[in-house]
Amino acid sequence: MTIKIFVTGGTFDKEYDEIDGKLFFRDTHLAEMLKLGHCKVDIDIRTLMMLDSTSMKDHDRSIIVENCKNTEEERIVITHGTDTMVETAQCLGDVIKDKTIVLTGAMIPYRFGSSDGLFNLGSALAFVQTLPHGVYVSMNGRFFTYDNVMKNKQLGVFEELKAIQ
Repeated sequence: MTIKIFVTGGTFDKEYDEIDGKLFFRDTHLAEMLKLGHCKVDIDIRTLMMLDSTSMKDHDRSIIVENCKNTEEERIVITHGTDTMVETAQCLGDVIKDKTIVLTGAMIPYRFGSSDGLFNLGSALAFVQTLPHGVYVSMNGRFFTYDNVMKNKQLGVFEELKAIQ
């Protein structure tokens, strides 16, 4: 079973320009992260875009949806910025029912060394292999269905909208 990873940018892949004091994108760190984590899963990585999710538009989300629909893999992980991850998950969940898709991100860039990204990536890879078809958000060792999740911006965590009965 090959897992497709679609890279869309987000904090995962941000770099820090020490001269300008700004964050920017150069390239994805996913291959390095998978190597560091000693990943033995068959992975195919494809970069779709390198955007801060606050800059993501409907057109960008349609690119993500189309790539998920058209890839032959049934198990997909998407790295995404956390600010609009839920909106992208909802776009996917409304359309794709025959695949398992897990979106994940990071609150701290991987390059900073204290990132949550490596843990979140590992969790997403485990969840995508074990969860039934559907669209999920995975952060901090937890997973949420696409229609029952929100980012609590005061606490910097993802939470359920409502407790599942």
